[in-house]
Amino acid sequence: QVQLVESGGGLVQPGGSLRLSCAASGTIWLIYAMGWYRQPPGKQRELVATITNGGRDNYADSVKGRFTISRDNARNTVYLQMSGLKPEDAAVYYCCAHGTPVDYWGKGILVTVSS
Repeated sequence: QVQLVESGGGLVQPGGSLRLSCAASGTIWLIYAMGWYRQPPGKQRELVATITNGGRDNYADSVKGRFTISRDNARNTVYLQMSGLKPEDAAVYYCCAHGTPVDYWGKGILVTVSS
């Protein structure tokens, strides 16, 4: 089992920045990639960004150039640096550990973008 704990969400004004963190524990050797996903109100969950154990990252078009995913392997933590936030970025953000044979999900953390 892998446990994920997200932190760093909250309220931010449009144009502002926020950094999300996700700390993994447990059977982390089963993980081959980490990712952030989000679920806006009334919508389905969608990919935000992923990063492999080798550091290869991938982003949704809607966040390219504004969000950066990174990882600290020593701390078993993945980060999502969000800049230039827009109202449409408001959502519950979920951390995901893509593992073998299953994925593990955090409980989610709320990001609100509003003036």
